[in-house]
Amino acid sequence: MNRLKAEQALTQFLLEDIGDRDVSSVLFDRTDTGEALVRMKQSGVVAGLDCYEWGYHLLDQSVEVELLKQDGDRVETGEAIVKITGPIASLLAGERTLLNLIQRMSGVATLTAKCVEALNSDHTRIVDTRKTTPGLRMFEKYAVRAGGGFNHRNGLYDAVMLKDNHIAAAGSITEAVKKVRDSLGHMTMIEVEVETQQQLMEAIDARPDTIMFDNQKPETIRRWVQLVPETIRTEASGGIDLEKLSEYRNTGVDVISIGALTHSVSNLDISMNLSISPKEAVIS
Repeated sequence: MNRLKAEQALTQFLLEDIGDRDVSSVLFDRTDTGEALVRMKQSGVVAGLDCYEWGYHLLDQSVEVELLKQDGDRVETGEAIVKITGPIASLLAGERTLLNLIQRMSGVATLTAKCVEALNSDHTRIVDTRKTTPGLRMFEKYAVRAGGGFNHRNGLYDAVMLKDNHIAAAGSITEAVKKVRDSLGHMTMIEVEVETQQQLMEAIDARPDTIMFDNQKPETIRRWVQLVPETIRTEASGGIDLEKLSEYRNTGVDVISIGALTHSVSNLDISMNLSISPKEAVIS
């Protein structure tokens, strides 16, 4: 994950919550320090732990952050994943924002890991989609990687995907691929979505980089994969979730994209608990 981009986003996230100031911080002096442990309240795969260091250093350079686990680690209920030491006002100001983000990312990583395990394939990759939370795409896609999955395109800018509406507007798969190829450089990847075997054969003749089988049953995918030259990657998408993944294990498809990794995930339950450093006794 790009630290500069992450810090820019974290700055906005923190400002959203803190605004001009944390009014509850009037309870504390600058000398009031403490230690906080971030603990798992349910087991799962953690992701985004660097955000604790980056986020707290944006708030207060004196805060010390120790990562007790690494992204991608499977962590059990009750285990501590981060230790944070510094002024109490700073620790509490960043608590909710960073917990929200890490809970979300860890939820994505956990679901991704479950999908990879359920598929149990040495050939087929689990990938995400663009069905991400606005403003969180970079974080959620990183979490997919932490969970053992891979990323599809990051946005509309880094690859072409010709879906049903594109094809209808262009007139045909053949015409759509030709127009794109004539307009863009050779480094831009082209993917075509197909829903029928007739479309599949037309797509094969058009020679895109990837052909996506949209909303097809495992037995159909298994048959269609045999028709596609090895020079063209294959992808299955649409309605595939954790419960159905094992049915697609032996289809031979190269990639399975799952929107649920980011659009239907539950946050992992994680909490932060503060302990107060005793003040030094005043000797008169």
